[in-house]
Amino acid sequence: MTETDPKMYDVVVLGAGPVGENVADRTRAAGLSTAIVESELVGGECSYWACMPSKALLRPAIARADARRVPGLRHLVQGDLDAPAVLAHRDDYTSHWKDDGQVGWLEGIGADLYRGQGRLAGPRRVTVTGPDGEVTTLAARHAVAVATGTRALLPPLPGIADIRPWTSREATSAQSVPGRLVVVGGGVVATEMATAWRALGSRVTVLVRGKGLLPRMEPFAGELIAEALTEAGVDLRTGTSVTAVARVDGTVVVDTDRGDRIEADEILFATGRAPHTDDIGLDTVGLTPGSWLSVDDSLRVTGTDWLYGVGDVNHRALLTHQGKYQARIAGAAIAARAQGVPILETDRWGAHAATADHAAVPQVVFTDPEAAAVGLSLAEAEETGRQVRAVDVEFASVAGAGLYADGYRGHARMVVDLDRQILLGVTFVGPGVGELIHSATVAVAAEVPIDRLWHAVPSYPTVSEVWLRLLEAYRQG
Repeated sequence: MTETDPKMYDVVVLGAGPVGENVADRTRAAGLSTAIVESELVGGECSYWACMPSKALLRPAIARADARRVPGLRHLVQGDLDAPAVLAHRDDYTSHWKDDGQVGWLEGIGADLYRGQGRLAGPRRVTVTGPDGEVTTLAARHAVAVATGTRALLPPLPGIADIRPWTSREATSAQSVPGRLVVVGGGVVATEMATAWRALGSRVTVLVRGKGLLPRMEPFAGELIAEALTEAGVDLRTGTSVTAVARVDGTVVVDTDRGDRIEADEILFATGRAPHTDDIGLDTVGLTPGSWLSVDDSLRVTGTDWLYGVGDVNHRALLTHQGKYQARIAGAAIAARAQGVPILETDRWGAHAATADHAAVPQVVFTDPEAAAVGLSLAEAEETGRQVRAVDVEFASVAGAGLYADGYRGHARMVVDLDRQILLGVTFVGPGVGELIHSATVAVAAEVPIDRLWHAVPSYPTVSEVWLRLLEAYRQG
């Protein structure tokens, strides 16, 4: 192993996923020389093992479900999905796990890519251990941005590693459909993968430790999705914990605290995420390896003037689009500080403040039905001490919903700040509602007064008329 002389850059980015790429894009656009370090594939988790492959698996399932609700069409889509075709389509969307295209994009913006394990080596210094063991040292004039994301967290069950469990990575990249699949967890990964693999032909059992699905969303979201999964043939068991797992002659055997024994071909643990910070040299700058990074609203790590924690590593909002938003804010802040701007715009909704992390985080769960939310739930809003009111309507009251699908089932809620007369949060559950959520995001992020929303007229007959129904219900008190 040899060590080279330091190579100087204005900015060094650890992690070339969507977040790191966006930091590099912003700093390069500001004229700052930028190096980016990646130990796996450029494009990161989202491109190869999360957002893109999971949605490629889910889209055929949801399209078929929608078609089955349309008169004149449903009889044509009663057969099974073409699983090999779906998996091949998924492979195309991951570029067959090759990153040539994304490497070309980095080259196009003028960022220098270093492949290998990047580690902090004191303030403003990073070492990169390449695949051949050669060590390259990078030095940053202005900033180092950590954008290394998270990894799947497995529960501390004896022998769990020996059974070769699926995590989100295996669930989105599997090359064949398991006959029987156990999914452990009740969050986004668990519900989406249960939806996808059930549609592809697996017999799916979902084990949820808590009372229901999607516990971080409004309760009705998890309830409607649970009903739909059960109707689709998923064996959903709540209030159930796994006590032991083993693989016997290729078969996974699962024991639960309710005395059940379940056999399956594969088991997916979707039980949380941990920060990918255990081997990036945090100890060399006084931080704890494996910890989440505490940051201010400009994404600068607490107690430093040069280190930034962007995306999932700061635990503010573990979503790709939110991490990319943080990257845009961090990139602007890094550039402004490098240019000597004396006072940054770090006030609420300022150019250098990731305010949306607190007030307007949008999310879509791509199940059937979809669940989409932005801002605060009713419970979260009440915990802030504000005077709030929830307004609820059924999508069945909207003409466009009935045209979208026979028997359209869905629910909408907006949470109103009664003192300021603005929306604090909105949740939609129903087929296709993912495409509605940006209108809610604009309303929440812009703090549009209720009286002004009354003048935002939804087109007829669209599903977006749910906005009119919500506002009418609010006025009727």
